[in-house]
Amino acid sequence: MAIANYLYLSAILFTIGAIGVVVRRNAIVVFMCIELMLNAANLAFVTFARINGNLDGQVVAFFTMVVAACEVVVGLAIIVTIYRSRRSASVDDASLLKL
Repeated sequence: MAIANYLYLSAILFTIGAIGVVVRRNAIVVFMCIELMLNAANLAFVTFARINGNLDGQVVAFFTMVVAACEVVVGLAIIVTIYRSRRSASVDDASLLKL
């Protein structure tokens, strides 16, 4: 399989994730789309590491996965807080948490 195909796949996945973030209003779906975008970036990092023949892209992809895991923990905590107070997981309800 050609290396360029991995980059095409990465671009397609990133585009799908970006469209999902812009279009959707459910917080869970928005977080899934953000994770899709991060995985697309990881695929591009690993592909460029493979092209260059070094491990730098794989190290960056590992740290990106760590950041993504932390983002999920904090994001889901915020979503659960919004859901408990408003009984809705809509992104529009996030502004209602202001004091």
